[in-house]
Amino acid sequence: MTVIVLTQCPVGLRGFLTRWLLEISPGVFIGGPSARIRETLWAEVRQYAGNGRALLAYSSDNEQGFTFDTHDHKWNPTDREGITLIHRPNERTSATSPTPRGWSKAAKRRRYGSG
Repeated sequence: MTVIVLTQCPVGLRGFLTRWLLEISPGVFIGGPSARIRETLWAEVRQYAGNGRALLAYSSDNEQGFTFDTHDHKWNPTDREGITLIHRPNERTSATSPTPRGWSKAAKRRRYGSG
């Protein structure tokens, strides 16, 4: 079983994948191609994804029963003692825009009855 998920990819790439896989939801493709076809499809996805992101998951003979790969995702697969996990980078808020302090103008109007 092979699953490919596309996000913000060109429409032509989606059309290309429908030759080999079934699109069960917008950008979600599923099927059972051979390993050679799967690798060819993934190479095409990586080449033509443009600014989009892609995820490939397929059945495999390992502890988890599947393997996956990503293209242009912030989350990356990492191997931990034979188990593949997703590494999610810690996203910090920008230090240049401090959180406003005190009451908002609307809250002040409600609180003091003016407005």
